[in-house]
This record gives sequence, C-alpha cells and structure tokens, in this order.
Amino acid sequence: MASKLTDPELPKKNENFDTFYTEVKEIEKRDSVLTSKQQIDRLLRPGASYFNLNPYEVLQLDHDTPLEDAKKKYKRLSILVHPDKNQDDLERANNAFETVNRAWRTINNDESRKKCQEIIQEAKDMTEFMITEKRKKLKKEGKDTAVEEDDPDIMKRSIYVQTCKLFADLERKRKDHEARELQERKRKREQEIEEEQKATMSKEWQKNFDESRESRVNSWKAFQESTKKSSKKIKIFKPPKHKAESR
Repeated sequence: MASKLTDPELPKKNENFDTFYTEVKEIEKRDSVLTSKQQIDRLLRPGASYFNLNPYEVLQLDHDTPLEDAKKKYKRLSILVHPDKNQDDLERANNAFETVNRAWRTINNDESRKKCQEIIQEAKDMTEFMITEKRKKLKKEGKDTAVEEDDPDIMKRSIYVQTCKLFADLERKRKDHEARELQERKRKREQEIEEEQKATMSKEWQKNFDESRESRVNSWKAFQESTKKSSKKIKIFKPPKHKAESR
C-alpha cells in the first residue's frame, strides 16, 4: 500500500477536499452575513414576535457562544440594520434595530442569559425524552427503532421547534402574570378612589354640619323666645260661674 506521501491519488484528493472546503465556507459566509435588507426581512418575517423571543435566534448564535463573540456578532448585526444605513426603509429598520438591541440586552445580563440557556437545555432534554419514548414504542411493537430524528438536521429542527414553544409558553405566562397584576392594581386603585370619595363626602358633610350649627342653634333660641312671648299675650279663658235658679 502506498503511503500518503507517495499515493498518486493524493493531489486529486487534496484538490477535491479544497474545493469542498471552499464551498462549505462560501455557504457559511452567505448564511451568516446577510444584506441589510435580508436581515431586516428575517427579523420582521411573519411570526417574528414568536421567533424573536429567543435572543440567540435573533443574533444567529449558538446558546453556548462566548459572550465576547456574541458581542461582536451583535455589533455587526446592529450596524447592518441601523436606521441610518436604511433610510429608504426607516420604520422597519427601527423595529429590527430595537429587536437586535433587546436580544443583546437579554444575553448581556447574567440572570436573563442563564434563564435563556436553561430554556434551550430544557428543549433539548424534552426532545431527547420524546425520541426515547418513540424508540420504546417502536421496540414494543416489534419495529425498527430508527426514528427520523436520527438525521442531525431533523434533530436540530426538532430542538429548534421545541425551543420556540418553550419561549412562547414563557412569554404567555409573563403576559398573563402582567395582566393579572394590572387588573389587581386597577382594582386596588378603584377601591382607593372609592374610599377617597367617601372620605371627601364625609369631610364635606361634617364641614357643612359644623358651619350650620350656629345658625341652627340661633334659630332654635329665637323660636324659643318667640314662643315665650306668645304665651304671655294669650289670656286664659275662664268660664262664667254657674248661678243656681231661684223658684
């Protein structure tokens, strides 16, 4: 067997490998660096509010990307979609730019980044559990235990879909919690307003009562005085004495 150094097919193999490697790099470059318009379209595509809940999806990053590398990607992407660079599509550029900034703020915060990574890991665990259960069912039925997720691309897609679902569930819970809090704050405020109105009415009633007290007292005294004077002027009627008849 000829060694690699003397293999006559080696130059051809190297040439094929170099061609393949170059094609792969071109594909990676094309997919990772889209034009400004393409990035804006991606970030504002139908269902974007659903997909963009995952900051790693927004910034096109793996969840285990080092923070420093994530920062570089964020800067490149923010420049691409910056409104100043897209004056002919200003409103959409503003929305895309804010989406990118929001994603970076999430990743740049230790607590929120950890939460996102936990969600992504949970999606992987759930997908693997689902695959395990599928294999068990196939084995129980006496069938081949191969599943479509054995294909790396399908597996990646399954994890992606599960990740989107988990982020969506989290967002729905957040909105429900926010709505309940808003409703509770509204109820408390309405109760406070009602109590304030009652207190104001009570205060006004007391004020009017106090202000009219002297007038009422004076009126009562005047009434009593007039009653005394009237009683002095009235003569008491005395019936005539009865005289016995003489016969």
